[in-house]
Amino acid sequence: MSNLLIQNGRIVDPASGLDSHQSLLIREGRIAATGESADAALDAETQVLDAKNLVISPGLIDIHVHFREPGQSAKETIGTGSKAAAQGGFTTVVCMPNTTPAIDNPGTVALIQDKVEKDALIHVHTTGAITRDIAGESLAPIGSLHEAGVVAITDDGRCVQNHDLMRRACEYAKMFELPLMDHCQDESVVGKGVMHEGHWSRVLGLPAWPSLGEELIVSRNIQLAQLTGSHIHCQHMSSAGAVQLIREAKDKGIPISGEACPHHFTLTDAAIAGSESFWEERGAGWLNMIHIDHERPQWPAYDTLFKMNPPLRSAADRAAVLEGVADGTLEVLASDHAPHCSYEKEVEFDMAPFGITGLETELALGLTRLYHTGRMTLMELIRRWTTHPARLMRLKGGSLSVGEPADLTLFDPEEEWIYDRMDTPSKAHNSPFHGWPMKGRNRYTILGGKVVYQAH
Repeated sequence: MSNLLIQNGRIVDPASGLDSHQSLLIREGRIAATGESADAALDAETQVLDAKNLVISPGLIDIHVHFREPGQSAKETIGTGSKAAAQGGFTTVVCMPNTTPAIDNPGTVALIQDKVEKDALIHVHTTGAITRDIAGESLAPIGSLHEAGVVAITDDGRCVQNHDLMRRACEYAKMFELPLMDHCQDESVVGKGVMHEGHWSRVLGLPAWPSLGEELIVSRNIQLAQLTGSHIHCQHMSSAGAVQLIREAKDKGIPISGEACPHHFTLTDAAIAGSESFWEERGAGWLNMIHIDHERPQWPAYDTLFKMNPPLRSAADRAAVLEGVADGTLEVLASDHAPHCSYEKEVEFDMAPFGITGLETELALGLTRLYHTGRMTLMELIRRWTTHPARLMRLKGGSLSVGEPADLTLFDPEEEWIYDRMDTPSKAHNSPFHGWPMKGRNRYTILGGKVVYQAH
């Protein structure tokens, strides 16, 4: 493996607190030196990469993606999903277990690990199910899943409704030191809801999904975390009430955490009423700071590309999620990348599956909505994709210290561009952000010292 010297870039490493224009040297897949000592090591065997105007960060980590293998490879595969992740700047992802069959036994874990070894362009880890077949009726063999190599357990896509069963899962997770992630959804409250309960659900006549359905389970998880001492990570938080519950619990020292997705801090339920309603509600806002020529994206009412789980919520909820990310209440950012075949989304809103793709837009939306608006420093934003998820999931990476694996993301925080959902190695194109102007873009993804993605 050739050596690589990256020059003229701005290193931002939350793990060490380093934020400086320095060179970085990679040897044999690991970070060998930074600063003057890196430049001094330049020789004929070393390749040089000019990172002028680029930020050099630890390789980004997304702990919530769906790559659909096994059983749903028409939507996505580990190979195509990992390429989409690399394009977005991610060197490590964690896959959810709601595949066909569900990842609820060591044999399925081994199958996925074999596919990862053959096809993955980046580091791909998998979670195991909390319950057998993600049915919420009996516990999966959590100890065996741990031995097989899962990095966490979750029934993502569903939520364990039986509180005693969830308590036992917490106790097993603590025993095996496995993170437990939960999709917070009280089914008795949510019912057949397909969009947020509020003004727009009444106007559009769509079955409503109250915020209470999320908040009841978050409250349950806080009490179970306090009782068992097991850390529970609440996935894709979307409501103001849930954010506040997590904030108060963390202040009390309860082992709870939460994550946010870009669509929940960018969009609102007004988007389902069509573009005119959405733009009228929110105004030009942060789009004014993007100077490239662009027209505001347009879409019709009842567009299924805006259907996700949990649903897009009100402007007040969106503001609360933004504040929760900025103040550290929601300490992880994740895409919930959920690819679907095009024909599956080309049906009535009620009938369409939940979920959107998100790996290629995640970094850009985070920079646009959180950094360029002044809500967060670049250091704190990068922390949400590096040190925080690495610590939570006990993963390697998230640091640019000498001796660490050379997994890096090099992005231009100032580049302005228009997102094209067809410009992707993913099999799926179900993104609501087609035609959106964005500010900030990944340019290089480096894994073990090897460039695995370079922007055109």
